[in-house]
Amino acid sequence: MRYQTFHLTDSSDDILTLEAMASTREAEHAAVMAEVEQVLAWARAEFGGRQGPVEDGHAWDHELLVQHEAGGWVTVTLTFSASAEFAEAFQAKFA
Repeated sequence: MRYQTFHLTDSSDDILTLEAMASTREAEHAAVMAEVEQVLAWARAEFGGRQGPVEDGHAWDHELLVQHEAGGWVTVTLTFSASAEFAEAFQAKFA
């Protein structure tokens, strides 16, 4: 990963959070989105059919925010809610 660095946090309810933010100029936005798609494709391939609210027993869910800002900057935030199994596999793949 060139643009995204994921940070892991955990909570008292056994739901882990993996979050990355990338802020780039518009010219680099496509490259950031390619990385996002790479990560999402991995999640769907490895944990297909297990996406949904983690608190309901699913392995993972995600939120993707894209904000176009002043001066031609674009901020992309990708956040995963994850089970321990998903977080461990994710870190093994993308660490």
